[in-house]
Amino acid sequence: MKLSRKACLTLSAEMHKREVVEAVSVIETPPLVVVGAVGYVETPRGLRSLTTVWAEHLSDELKRRFYKNWYRSKKKAFTRYASKYTENNGASVARELERIKKYCTVVRVLAHTQISKTGLQQKKAHLMEIQVNGGSVADKVDFAKSHFEKTVDVGSIFEQDECIDIIGVTKGHGYEGVTARWGVTKLPRKTHRGLRKVACIGAWHPAMVMFSVARAGQRGYFSRTSINHKIYRIANGASGNSGSTDFDLTKKDITPMGGFVRYGVVKNDFVMVKGSVVGPVKRIVTLRKALRTHTSRAHTEKVSLKFIDTSSNFGHGRFQDAAEKNAFLGQLKIKSDSA
Repeated sequence: MKLSRKACLTLSAEMHKREVVEAVSVIETPPLVVVGAVGYVETPRGLRSLTTVWAEHLSDELKRRFYKNWYRSKKKAFTRYASKYTENNGASVARELERIKKYCTVVRVLAHTQISKTGLQQKKAHLMEIQVNGGSVADKVDFAKSHFEKTVDVGSIFEQDECIDIIGVTKGHGYEGVTARWGVTKLPRKTHRGLRKVACIGAWHPAMVMFSVARAGQRGYFSRTSINHKIYRIANGASGNSGSTDFDLTKKDITPMGGFVRYGVVKNDFVMVKGSVVGPVKRIVTLRKALRTHTSRAHTEKVSLKFIDTSSNFGHGRFQDAAEKNAFLGQLKIKSDSA
């Protein structure tokens, strides 16, 4: 799995017997940092965590997650725990790892985002558990321990032309009526006491409202999992040619002119996926390996991008980059505008 930030939508063209223009989503994915491991034992009521082992050095953006008010705090989280690595050559930490190897059946690593690498205002990192699969329990623990305080890049997990699942929270719209929430037909204009309603919510008997009847309530801000998003490109936003293709004469970045609307500039690794992604811009999403096995041609074919639109998303967008704009307008026009 991979935690990342949704940037925006852009356009892409591919060759599939004919040229096709499709909408894609650019998701910025700074590397994750592995900072711990959790062991779970099986009980009659399900999994129960046995113990948690943390790395010796933790960043401030992770420590902020454990504070309600970082500014007023003493900022001493994990200072006592870090001393375990120096006492008796880390015997207590090694003892906890051996307990996980002996009793646990499920091992998960703790990884957090590096939100400081993005241009967002938030300073508090997101923390999540990622399950380790394959091999024995001892192999899983050794694998988790070997990755403490190390980064995990998106390129080491996913690859181009692969289909992935995306987990996120949809846009919230607050309390909505039945017409907006469920799309029920509006009543005629002359209807008494409102027309954006369900005229009859049920029969006399059974004397209750069925679950299938459209009712007003919360719309949006729901957790959703969207499957089978095809990856069109994995690159670094600061490489200088992340938005170029083999058919372009000039190099350009994936960030459009003026930046992504309400997001800014993509500075780190990013994943370009086909279609839209749940949630508004800047909302965090989780990328997951696809659970389904793909055999269809659309899911397994190799994609050859011919053009990526990097014109301004704020307006009509005439130019692909600043150099093209300067060549078209000329120096006198630019100087007069700057003056």
